[in-house]
Amino acid sequence: MELAARLRAQARRSDQRRLLVVTGEAESCRERARAALDATDVGPGETTYVGPAGEFHCESVARHEADRLLGQSREAVVIDCHERCEPNTLGKLLGVVSGGGLLVLLAPPLAEWPDRRDGFDRSLAVPPFEVDAVGSTFRTRLVETLREHRGIVVVDADTGEIEVDGRFEAPPRLPDPTPTPPDDSQFPRAAFAACRTADQAAAVSALESLREPGTAVVVESNRGRGKSSAAGLAAGALAHDGTDVLVTAPTRQSAGALFDRAEELLDTLGGVSDAADLSPSTGSGRIRYERPAAAADLPGSPGVVFVDEAAALPVRLLESLLEAPSVAFTTTIHGYEGAGRGFSIRFRDRLADSDHDVSECSLAKPIRYAPADPIEVWSFRALALDAAPAADQLVDAATPESVRYRRLSGAELGADEHLLREVFGLLVAAHYRTDPNDLARLLDAPNVSVHCLFEDGHVAAVALCAREGGFSAELRERVHDGERVRGNLVPDVLTSQLRDRRAGEPVGWRVMRIATHEAVRSRGLGSALLDHVRAAARAADLDYLGVSYGVTPGLAGVWADNGFGTVHLSTTRNDRSGEHSVLMLDPLSPAGEALFDRHSEWFCRRAPAAIRESLSDADPAVVRAACRTARATPALDLSDAEWRHAADTATGRAIFETAPRGPQRLCFRHLVDPTEEPFDADQRELLVRKGVQGQSWERASEAVGFHSEASCKRTMGEIIGRLVDLYGEDRA
Repeated sequence: MELAARLRAQARRSDQRRLLVVTGEAESCRERARAALDATDVGPGETTYVGPAGEFHCESVARHEADRLLGQSREAVVIDCHERCEPNTLGKLLGVVSGGGLLVLLAPPLAEWPDRRDGFDRSLAVPPFEVDAVGSTFRTRLVETLREHRGIVVVDADTGEIEVDGRFEAPPRLPDPTPTPPDDSQFPRAAFAACRTADQAAAVSALESLREPGTAVVVESNRGRGKSSAAGLAAGALAHDGTDVLVTAPTRQSAGALFDRAEELLDTLGGVSDAADLSPSTGSGRIRYERPAAAADLPGSPGVVFVDEAAALPVRLLESLLEAPSVAFTTTIHGYEGAGRGFSIRFRDRLADSDHDVSECSLAKPIRYAPADPIEVWSFRALALDAAPAADQLVDAATPESVRYRRLSGAELGADEHLLREVFGLLVAAHYRTDPNDLARLLDAPNVSVHCLFEDGHVAAVALCAREGGFSAELRERVHDGERVRGNLVPDVLTSQLRDRRAGEPVGWRVMRIATHEAVRSRGLGSALLDHVRAAARAADLDYLGVSYGVTPGLAGVWADNGFGTVHLSTTRNDRSGEHSVLMLDPLSPAGEALFDRHSEWFCRRAPAAIRESLSDADPAVVRAACRTARATPALDLSDAEWRHAADTATGRAIFETAPRGPQRLCFRHLVDPTEEPFDADQRELLVRKGVQGQSWERASEAVGFHSEASCKRTMGEIIGRLVDLYGEDRA
C-alpha cells in the first residue's frame, strides 16, 4: 500500500508521527492494515497490535494489558477499535509511538461509527440502563477531530479510497546540541551524556539537589519530554553514590522509563547486582519500587523518594511522603495520567508549607518526537487532555447569590467545545483520578448527570452525579447472593457487604465528583451547588443523595455540614489512595429515610467491634471524623455489672481490661453523639486509641505522648469517669 509508505516517509523526515485510519468492517480493516504495514519499512519487531488476539504477525496485546506498554516506544502501533473504543486506551497508546512512527486506527465507517454500540458502550450502560440508552456524543466528536486535523489520513478498507487526506510536509527536525553538565555538578558525567535535550539535562541538574536532606524538586512537562527518564538518571546517580532510593508511582509499569534509565546508567557506571531492585555492583545504594499506599509509610527509611506521575496520586498520600529526607515529584501537565495543574492547585501549598527547600523545573522540548507533532495536537483536542478551567478573572466575582445553576446534557456539552473544556478542565484540575474515560462518561453515560454553577457564563463549580438503585426484585436477590453490579456503588455496598436485601430498591444520585474553581473556593459555592442538586433530585422523585470518598477530618465535616451522615467506613485502605473510604447518605424521601435510618443504626451497632478488629491501626482523626458524622445515637446497653465496672475503672478500683465492653461503649457513644466536649486534644486522641480502637497501653501512651503508662492509665480513668457522669444517670 503505497499510501502508508509515503505517510511513513513523511513522518520520518520530520521526526513527527502520523495517523492512518482504516475504516470498514473488522476483517477488511485488518487485511488493509497488514498490507499497509508490509509496504513500509516498519518490521514486525517494531510493531504492536492492540485488539483481539492472533490478528497480526507481530507483538499482540489485549486492550486490558495496554498499561504494560507505558514507557516503551514502537515504530507502529495498531489499535483495533471495532469491538471496543476506549478513550483511556487511546490516551495510553498514543505516547508509545515514537517520532517517525505510525499510529494505525482500525474503525467502522466514520459515518456509522458514532451510532454503533461496542464493549465500551456496554460498560457505560450500568443497571438498570441498557446499551441502547448510551449516547454517541464522544464518538461523534472523535470522528469530527479525525476529519479536521492534519497529519491524519482516512482510507476505506474495501475500496482503498482516501476519505480524508491530511498529509503534509513538515520541516526536518534539527539535531539537538549535546547537553553539557554544569561545572559544579556532583553527578557522574555519564548521567548528563545520556540526556537527549538541554531541558532534560537541566532537570537532572535540578534533581542533583536531592543529595542534601531537606530538599524537594518538582519536574513538570507534557508527555514525551523525558521527565521520567531524567528522574531515572538522577535516581541511578544517587544510588551509585550510596543512597537508598524509593520510587513510587500509580503502577510499577508507569515507572518503567525511570527504572530503565536508572539501570542503563548503573550498567555504564559499574553494573547492576540485583534484578528485583536496582543496586550498583559496588556501594550500598539501591533503587526500589513500592505501591503508593505502602510507600506512604517510607519502608526501610529511604534517603530519597521519587514520585513518578504525582498528579495521579491523592494529596493526602503525597503529604505523607514529605516525611522523607528528600523527595522529587514528576508530573504530567496534559495527559490521561492526571493533570499537572490539578497537582499544583491541590498540593503546591502543602509543599510550600513543608520544611523542604523546594525547587522546580519544566521540560518543554519533546524527546520522543519533534515539536509541533500533529498527533499530539489531535490527541489534546480529541481527549480534552489540555482542558482547563475558566481563567480566574472570569469567575472571581462569583458568590452563592450571583451564580446561575444549570443541569447540562451530554449533547449540550458536545455542541459547545468551550463549555466542555471549562467543565472537564475544572474536574481535571480538582480531582486526581479524572481521565479520558470520564470525558466519555459525562458525555454519553445514561446514568450520569452534570450540574454546574455559572458566573457570567463561565463555570464556577461542577458536580457529576450517578443515578443508582431502582433494582428489580430479581437483581436485588442476585446482588445479595454475591453478583457485583457496575456503577451502583451505594446499593452494591449496602446489599453485598452489609447484607441488606432491600437496599437496591430506592433510587438515588451518588455525587461522583464535585469541584469548585480555585479562584472562588471557601465562598460556599460547593454547598450552594449541593443545594441545587438536592432540589433537582427531589424534583425527580429520588430517595437519597449519596457520596463515597477517602475520608479525612476536613472532608467529613464538609459533607456532614451539607446534610450527609455516615453509614459505612471501609475496614481496608484503598490501594491507590491509601485512605479508608466512607459512605454517606442524605435522605430525601420516606424510602430514603428508612434506608438511612436502618444503616445509621446498623453502623452504630457494628462499628465498635469492626474498629477494634480491623481499624485499630487507622488514624484516630479518621475514625473520629467518620464516627462523628453518623446521625444516630449508639445504644448504651450496659448491664448493672458493666456500669459498676466502668465507674470503678474511673476511680482505679477496677482494671480496664477485665471488662472492656462497658468503657468502650461509653467511648464510642461519646465519639458519635457527644452531649458536650469536655476533653482536650490529647484526651480525645486517647479516647479513640484506647477506648475505641483498643490499642495497647504501651502503644497508646507512646502515640499520645504520655511520659509513662501509669500516667496514660490515670488519664483514661478520668475520661471514663467523665463519660459515666455524662451518660450514666442514676443507674450508674
